[in-house]
Amino acid sequence: MQQIVNGLFLGSIYALFALGYTLVFGVLHQLNLAHQAVFMLGAFAGWVLAVSLGWPLWAAGVGAVAVGALLGLLIERIAFAPLRNRPDAHFAGLISSIALGIILVAVGLGVFGPDTQRFPPEAFPGLRFSVAGASVSLLQIVILVVAVALMLGLNWLVVSTRLGRALRAVAENERAARILGVDVERVTMATYMLSSALGAAAGMMFALAFNTIRVEMGLAVELKGLAVIIVGGLGSLPGAMVGGLILGLAEVFSIVWIGSGWRDAVAFSLLFAILFIRPQGLFGRIRVREV
Repeated sequence: MQQIVNGLFLGSIYALFALGYTLVFGVLHQLNLAHQAVFMLGAFAGWVLAVSLGWPLWAAGVGAVAVGALLGLLIERIAFAPLRNRPDAHFAGLISSIALGIILVAVGLGVFGPDTQRFPPEAFPGLRFSVAGASVSLLQIVILVVAVALMLGLNWLVVSTRLGRALRAVAENERAARILGVDVERVTMATYMLSSALGAAAGMMFALAFNTIRVEMGLAVELKGLAVIIVGGLGSLPGAMVGGLILGLAEVFSIVWIGSGWRDAVAFSLLFAILFIRPQGLFGRIRVREV
C-alpha cells in the first residue's frame, strides 16, 4: 500500500506535466519541446516568490502558474506564430521550440546558477498520517489533491465551457472553426498559456515533493512526459492522466523489486509493452488520413 501511495503521488506530477504536452498536441497538432524549460522555470519562480520574497507557499504556487502562463504566451509568439504560414509549420515549430527551450535553460543557468536550490525545512508542515497501513505526509496529500483538481478542472474547461468548445472546434477542423467565427489566434494563445501553466504547476509540485530545484530538472521529465502522451494516446487528456499514473507506479515498484538502476528501463519497457498491444495508445483513436 505504501508503494501504491508513492506511485500515485509521483504519477500525478507526471500526468500534470504531460497534460500540457497533450493539450497543445490535441488542439493544434504541435509538439512544444520548450515545455521542459517551463517546468524548470516554474519551479524556480515558486522558489523565488516563497524564499526570496517571503510569499506564502500557496501564493507562490499561484505566482508560479502565472509565470508559466506568460512563458507559454512567449513561446507561442516567438517559436510558433512566425512559422504558421509555412508548409512545414509543424516540423519547423518543433525545431524552433527546441531552440527556444535551450535559450530558456541558458537564461535559467545565468540567473540561478548551476547549484541546487531548496525550500527551507519549515516551508511546509511535516505532518504525517497513517492511511490503510501506509505513511502519507500532508505535503503528499496536498500535492495529490491539487494535481487531481487541476486535471479535473482542465477536463471541465474543455468539455463544458465556451473556451473549451472553441478548443475542440479548432482541434477538429481549424478552417471550419474560422468559418464559424472562432477566433483561432486567440484560441491558440490560450492553449499555450493553459499548457504552460500546467507545466509550471508540475514543476512547483516536483520541487516541493523532492525539495530539489536544478536548471536541468526538466530534461528527464521531458522524456517521461512524451512517453506518457504516446502511451495514453496522442491528444487524449484522460490518456495523459492514466499514462502518468501508470508510469509513476511502474517506477516505484521497479525500485522496490529490482533496484533504482533499473527504474527507467522497467518503466519504459512496460510502456513499450502497452504499445505493442494497443499501438494507438490506451485512449487514442485510429484516424484515417484524408487524401
